[in-house]
Amino acid sequence: QVQLVESGGGLVQPGGSLRLSCAASGSIFSINSMAWYRQAPGKQRELVAASTSSGNTNYADSVKGRFTISRDNAKNTAYLQMNSLKLDDTAVYYCHAQVRSNDQVLRHYWGQGTQVTVSS
Repeated sequence: QVQLVESGGGLVQPGGSLRLSCAASGSIFSINSMAWYRQAPGKQRELVAASTSSGNTNYADSVKGRFTISRDNAKNTAYLQMNSLKLDDTAVYYCHAQVRSNDQVLRHYWGQGTQVTVSS
């Protein structure tokens, strides 16, 4: 079993910054990709940023130039640096990982979510 634990959410004013962390632990052989999704009230969950094991990244158009995803593979941890935050960035942010466990089976995992609120 694999657990994803997120941290770093909170309340920030427009234009401010936050850094989210997602630490994976458990029966991990390798991690293929890690990503951040978000879900605002009344909306579908959407991809914010993703990072593959080879270092490729992709971002939602709405966050390009403002958000940066990074990984510390030695710590099985992903980060999301969020700058120039806008009111529309308010959502619950979820970490997702594609993990190959020690039994060599590839599975998908989600974190519990962390609230990000942008408000003046």
